[in-house]
Formats: sequence, structure tokens, C-alpha cells
Amino acid sequence: MDTVDLLIGGVGRPASTGATFDRRDPVTDWVASRAAAATVEDARAAADAAAAAFPAWAALGPGDRRRRLTEAARILDGKAAEFTRLVVTETGGTAAWAGFNVHLAADMLREAAAMTTQIGGEVIPADKPGCLALAVRQPVGVVLSIAPWNAPVILAVRGLAMPLACGNAVILKSSEQCPAIHRLIGQVFVEAGVPPGLVSVISNAPQDAAAVVEALIAHPAVRRVNFTGSSAVGRIIAQTAARHLKPALLELGGKASLLVLDDADLDAAVNAAVFGAFANQGQICMSTERMVVDDRVADAFVARLGARASALTAGDPRGPVVLGSLVSRAAAESMDALIADAVSKGAVLVCGGERNGSVVAATILDRVTPDMRIYHEESFGPVKSVIRVAGEDEAVRVANDTEYGLSSAIFSRDIGRAMALARRLETGICHINGPTVSDEAQMPFGGVKDSGYGRFGGKAGIAEFTELRWITVEDPNQTYPF
Repeated sequence: MDTVDLLIGGVGRPASTGATFDRRDPVTDWVASRAAAATVEDARAAADAAAAAFPAWAALGPGDRRRRLTEAARILDGKAAEFTRLVVTETGGTAAWAGFNVHLAADMLREAAAMTTQIGGEVIPADKPGCLALAVRQPVGVVLSIAPWNAPVILAVRGLAMPLACGNAVILKSSEQCPAIHRLIGQVFVEAGVPPGLVSVISNAPQDAAAVVEALIAHPAVRRVNFTGSSAVGRIIAQTAARHLKPALLELGGKASLLVLDDADLDAAVNAAVFGAFANQGQICMSTERMVVDDRVADAFVARLGARASALTAGDPRGPVVLGSLVSRAAAESMDALIADAVSKGAVLVCGGERNGSVVAATILDRVTPDMRIYHEESFGPVKSVIRVAGEDEAVRVANDTEYGLSSAIFSRDIGRAMALARRLETGICHINGPTVSDEAQMPFGGVKDSGYGRFGGKAGIAEFTELRWITVEDPNQTYPF
């Protein structure tokens, strides 16, 4: 069992009340970690420490910030084995998934380090004679980052890297499902030599989440909020931030469609579908939830997809498996309900459907229709649907028939045709002849509709974590009308 403390002011400490909460291994039900349960007072202390650390960090030159972020990337890479152990025990993810998390998170830190010299401005022509008008970007102050459990290293680091590169201090509000993973990220920054208080990590018991988050958002020093998680919780975060007039960057749920047109390379489409649907047991916001397939190729596609999916091994993530555990037994049980509902209404179970505790086999449901729950609901698990359509116009209609709008994909040999359809899809991301699951540190990542607003990644992230100011230098002897 791992013991997890709070990181406030650069040092570890227990919660002010001494309270703790347990996170259990979803496979064994053993206590994986026992974490400090922060109070509202602890949250305010973290914000105070961040506010105190901010001015000196903001005043540092870009080279100094770059060196600290680059060092953090090196240290994070060096802790891959420790992160892997924690991903397995706290979230049920596989070693391969943990390794990918560390790799991409380190790349995000390196990309953010490179961005420290790209925080530019511009000279804007002014009508006033003798006036030099500048648009200048400056750090905002303290940023609150609320990170989820499903890609625990990637998404927590993403919420820290660009804000720090822009000269801000950051409070990481860790997930109740993986407090040890997120606390270890905080330790990475301590070892990288960032000033005490610049990065704080706050863990809280589930029942205290609302009060702790409210206190953090309300704190006067906190000027930006970024949240990755469900659309339901995202709405609450957005409403809370709005009450305090704090801008929020939200990356929320998804219901990604992979469109397979009648001229698609079916083998390529199947490969992308299998990866996009079942990576991390389907617990990814970009996960391929729907395969929207032209009737003319649907039988062949489903046959190949079923053969591939049924060969994927599922089990304890400590073993040589492709699919590990879902985050909880309750999450796995919800897959049973989705399958039963769809089959009772006429869906065809192509493969899978079995569950052992918190482990669910890769499952494909064919001939899914709008009256089935899985047509509309984000499964966030390894249960995926095939929807047959009569042509590309119906494919676009079905893909857009959801409140979500994060990722999508189109498979076609005709790139011009695919590009035309991509422009019609209501998603922030679209991949042509690639999977719905993809991420690179330099790319603008985010969604539309109920998948949120704002963009992480590269230069797009700079605008989210800086204030754009108008500064002028004028002729002191200018003429006034009175």
C-alpha cells in the first residue's frame, strides 16, 4: 500500500485534520493507496503558497523555465517503473498503457519547454500619431488543474506543463481514483527544482470534492481552471467558474465515430477500429464508440472486426494481456447493462459479452439502432457498436447525432471525398484513414458541443494560460480636445 500526502509549499504534509481515504485495486480489492483527505483549509493553503511562488517564476526568463521543464521530463522518464506499478494497482491499466502515458507526458513537458520562447506579442498600427501600440501576453497567476484517472500521467502533466511554461503557478487537484500517481507527478517537479509552492498537489476524499473544488476556484489567486473529465462534472465546474468570473478550459466526454465508406481499405479500417475501441479498455475520451459503416461493405467489415476483437486477451493487468481491468467493478457491471439492453432490442452480439469481476472482454454489438442506450451513451468501456448506414450522407447524420463532439475518423481511398465529409463532422478532431485515438503534444486538442471548449497543446495552449494585454507608449505632449 502506498501512503500519499499533500504537496503544499514544496513539502509533503498530511491533511490538516489527519483524515485519509483509501483507493482500492479494482482487480484484487486490496488497498492500493491511502491518501490525505484535504480540507477546504488545505486547499486555501495550497492556493496561498502558489500565489506566493508565482511572481518569481513569472519573472524568470524563458531559458530558466525551459531548463526546469526539460529536467522534469528527464526525471519523469526515469520514474517509468514506479508509474507503471501505480497505474496497474490504482487504475487497473496495463504496463503498456502506463509506459505510453509516461512517454507522451515527458514529450508534453519537452514541448512546453520549447514553447517558453514562443509566447509572443505584436505591434498593432495605431491611428493616434506618435503612439506605439503593443499586444503583450503575460502569465495569469495561479492555474487550477483538475485531472482524471483514465490517462493519469498524460492528463495530469498536460494540465501542468503549458501553464508552467507560460509563467504560472499550478495546483493539481488529483483524482480520487489515482492519488498516488498524481502525487508522484508533483514529486517530479520538486526534484526538477521548481520553486516551493509553484506546483501543489491536493487529494481529497470523494465526499469532499465539491467543497474543495469550490474553495479552490473561489480563491482570489486562482485565475484559470482547466478540467478533464465527464461532461456532467464539467458542467458543474463551468458553472462554478462562471460564478467567480474565472475562464475555464474543459475537455469532456466523447462519442467518437469511425466512418467506413464504401471505398475504404477494410483491413486498415479494422486495424484502426480495434486500436481506437479497445486501447485502455475503451476508457479514453477519444475512444471509438461507434463504427458507422456503409451497408455495401458492412458484412465484410464486421466479420473481420469480430475476428480481430475476439482474439484480444483480457485479464489481470499484471499478466500478458491486451485489455486490463476497468477502473471499478461498478464500471464493469455497467457494461452488462448496456449489452443486455442492446441485445433485447435487436442488436447482434458479434463477440465478447463476458465479464470476470472488473475485467470485460472486447465486445462488438452489430446493427445498433437509436432506441438502444449504447447508441447515445458513452460506454467508457470495451463495449462498442456498429451502425449500418446507406451512404455517406447518412453516415454524417449518424456521426453528428450525439451531444458530444471530440474526435472522429473517416476511412476512404478518396481523400478529397473524405476531406469534404470531415468538414461536415461536428467534432474538434477528425482523422482521415487513422484511428479516433491520437494525441501529440504540439497539436490543438479539444472538442465542441458537450465535449467542452478551449484547446490544450502547442501554441493553442498559450492563449488559454496567458492574458493578452494592450500596452501603449505615447507622445506625452499629444493634443487633447479639452
